[in-house]
Amino acid sequence: MAETDWQQSSGTLVIGLGRFGSAVAATLDRLRREILAVEKNPTRAQQFSGRVPLVEADASNVEALEQLGARDFSSAVVGVGTSLEASVLITANLVDLEIPSIWAKATSREHGRILRRIGAHHVVYPEFDAGQRTAHLVSGRMLDYIEMDKQGFAIMKMRPPKEVQGFTLAESDVRAKYGVNVLGVLEPGRGFEYADGSTRIDREDIIIVSGEGALLEYFANRP
Repeated sequence: MAETDWQQSSGTLVIGLGRFGSAVAATLDRLRREILAVEKNPTRAQQFSGRVPLVEADASNVEALEQLGARDFSSAVVGVGTSLEASVLITANLVDLEIPSIWAKATSREHGRILRRIGAHHVVYPEFDAGQRTAHLVSGRMLDYIEMDKQGFAIMKMRPPKEVQGFTLAESDVRAKYGVNVLGVLEPGRGFEYADGSTRIDREDIIIVSGEGALLEYFANRP
């Protein structure tokens, strides 16, 4: 493969255009971030040709990565997950090329441990995380749920329980009663507004709440 114009890039290399990798590449491109997608499969590469900046290459071959200027990228995302061998080889190649920030998809905890041992800076578990998030959303009033750390701190978007509807936050005293913080309110037809003690919560509002996961679950399941 010939040298490319991407060699002076400081953007993101996205390797593998499966569901995860293609979503990452498309989102970064939509955000106007500098990216280069790398896909080994000719059929899949053809599907994405013209949609995102793309090179057809085998990233498990370190020479191919060298030729497309991988060293000059500040970050890389390894979206290959179905082949453990390919995922490990690609990640190891990126480590050898001293990419500053390497994100790698894992399909199991064992896979993730291997990726970390060989030098991946961040390991993501798309299916596990999606399943865990869905479990929080299928019951109660939650509309969205983001776990911020392994200690259980999270942020959720939810419909307000009846007991806080029609009251200001000072009157309902949510923090003292439930140990959670209402960060802001989304009112119908209006944008997000940060909340304080004078903020009144109405039935149609959507509230953004933070706190320890178990406390959020309890609050979200109030009548």
